[in-house]
Amino acid sequence: MSRLVYVLNGPNLNLLGKRQPHIYGSETLADVESGCRALAAELGLALRFLQSNHEGQVVDWIHEAREAAGGIAINPAAHTHTSVAILDALNAFDGPVIEVHISNVHKREPFRHHSYVSLRADGVIAGFGTQGYGLALRRLATLIDAKAEAEAGGPRS
Repeated sequence: MSRLVYVLNGPNLNLLGKRQPHIYGSETLADVESGCRALAAELGLALRFLQSNHEGQVVDWIHEAREAAGGIAINPAAHTHTSVAILDALNAFDGPVIEVHISNVHKREPFRHHSYVSLRADGVIAGFGTQGYGLALRRLATLIDAKAEAEAGGPRS
């Protein structure tokens, strides 16, 4: 089983650290990527860290992950509430999916309370700031290991 994890980021996350720091904090997306890479190395994971403001690009990356990745961590940002296309792409991915949100979307505007991605996600992390990415990687490592054990017929020795 592949230990490659795709970390996908949706629209406006390229502005992390500059856009609404009172909601999203002062860390940049480059800071988040650096932290994810360090943790991934500790966990024995390889990482493909990507961001796009375009829904179709995110869908293409999910399709690419079908052939290469053991898991996906996705912060779909505004696409969370609107994208059936991303949901459909995730439904075609066999590995674990963890949905990540920096803010607690449930304490925000009512339209942010619905997530299409959650219909596929194996877990949702919201409101932990950028630390949510690390939590997602830890959970994905656990799920990838469990799937590999199941496919091998039992616990690894």
